[in-house]
Amino acid sequence: MTRRVTLSLPALLLLACGAAEQGQPPEPPHAAETAAGAGEEISHYTCPMHPFVHELHPGKCPICGMDLVPVTRKAAESGLVRVAPERLQKLGVRFATAERAPLERTVRALGRVTWNETKLADVAPKVSGFVRELRADALGARVTKGDVLFSAYSPELYAAQAEYLAARESRDESLVRASRARLRLWDVSAGDVAALEKRGAPAETLPVRAPASGVLVEKNVVEGGAYEAGAKLFRIAPLDQVWVEAEVYGSDLALVTVGQPSVVTSPQLPGRKLDARVSYVLPSLARESRTARVRVELGNGDLALRPEMLVDVELRVNLGERLVVPTTAVIVAGARRVVFVDRGEGVLEPRAVETGVSSEERVEILAGLNAGERIVASGNFLIAAESRLQSALESW
Repeated sequence: MTRRVTLSLPALLLLACGAAEQGQPPEPPHAAETAAGAGEEISHYTCPMHPFVHELHPGKCPICGMDLVPVTRKAAESGLVRVAPERLQKLGVRFATAERAPLERTVRALGRVTWNETKLADVAPKVSGFVRELRADALGARVTKGDVLFSAYSPELYAAQAEYLAARESRDESLVRASRARLRLWDVSAGDVAALEKRGAPAETLPVRAPASGVLVEKNVVEGGAYEAGAKLFRIAPLDQVWVEAEVYGSDLALVTVGQPSVVTSPQLPGRKLDARVSYVLPSLARESRTARVRVELGNGDLALRPEMLVDVELRVNLGERLVVPTTAVIVAGARRVVFVDRGEGVLEPRAVETGVSSEERVEILAGLNAGERIVASGNFLIAAESRLQSALESW
């Protein structure tokens, strides 16, 4: 007696959708035969257009009237899915080929603009004194190297000027050299020494000049205030070159190297992409976020980047040539990764693979596939649903 399995269309759709949501494709096959051969035991007969139809004897499909084709028990146990090419086309299934191709990975991270710490300059006089004629009177003021920040009155500087003039009058070269060296070590410029020689008398105040160009980021002095030797009165930070410190997840840290090219963008700079390179990778992870800090250096001639500005950093990683497939071709089922390999004439083989690194569009295949094999690139969840449906009917 022929056993015919018939299910209503809503029941079939529910079963297929439930199988697709489970995302658990069948085990990889152990055989590749799909047609009955001599001496092979036939499991059932099915319709190429409606693979969920299972019959124990040959005949016509109860849905479309096509001739049923035999499926061997070996093929049924292998998990092969048989779908007519016309049906694959109607389902919108697309195919791709596993190939060896260059793979580039992009690591994205959030960055923060900071000062270039190697370019910071402090103004710390080597002798105590008093502030006169303060010119750099506000934070954020831009200064150029050599600009006068303020005039300093210092009894020690006044005495050193007098000693230098007395040494010159004595014409003792050793004394002249020693007194000139003292002025130089106390940061009196060569121009101010020349003015002293021309004037012939000590100046009551001497100018304190900016040692570098940049922006005043610290100011610890006011007009008329006194300061001690070595006190930090100003800190100057250049803005023509800045750092961006990006937070990279520990899982991506192995892909980041010094000298690696990167692109910096910001919502505050629409349409602009700033090219940069990685200059340093800090050796430790942040305890709270478990991320590593990566430093990127880039020019900032137009001062578009400001410290504490948040930016997006893209680190480009060239991984070389790898065996890759489209990311949409791989079905994730817990710890397993499965693809459907096209065996021709509508026969699809579910196969377990081992994946490696991935980009936005492609994923590396470490094991389970060979270059040149044709696989399902899209619509594979529908194929997985068909496979689960066939397995459920076979068990039923």
